[in-house]
Amino acid sequence: MVGIIMGSLSDRKVMQLAADALTELGISYEMEIVSAHRTPERMLEYGASARSRGLRVIIAGAGGAAHLPGMVASLTSLPVIGVPVLSSNSIDGWDSVLSILQMPAGVPVATVALDGARNAGILAAQIIGASDEAVAKRLDAFKESLKEKVAVMNEELKNQLGN
Repeated sequence: MVGIIMGSLSDRKVMQLAADALTELGISYEMEIVSAHRTPERMLEYGASARSRGLRVIIAGAGGAAHLPGMVASLTSLPVIGVPVLSSNSIDGWDSVLSILQMPAGVPVATVALDGARNAGILAAQIIGASDEAVAKRLDAFKESLKEKVAVMNEELKNQLGN
């Protein structure tokens, strides 16, 4: 249902967070390396065939120049979520953030925070949940669990403060 792509194997640690979020929410995904610069033909094929292969959202992570999310978005009408990845050749991640964020009119890419793949997975689930009631219910339960985690943290804080 969701395609997770990245430019390099070094992006896997970050992009795994999107996969983990999708797994927690019961959403299937595929994960592949699709480099905009090293395998442009593969990128073209991936983007052009995404809908016919049953994908509903694409999460694309890239560092440095970070062309992958925008280029894939230019090839499909599916929603694309870009994850800027702090890479070894990055300028504190700003190059990646701005490359994904500053898309021209007509080629939108939803962009999450630097290394924010977990939120990309949750956002992909929310996009799917807008038309899939079962996913929406799992998301509602997830949101409730966030409230419960804050309540537990509040109790821990009170205990630490001796209140």
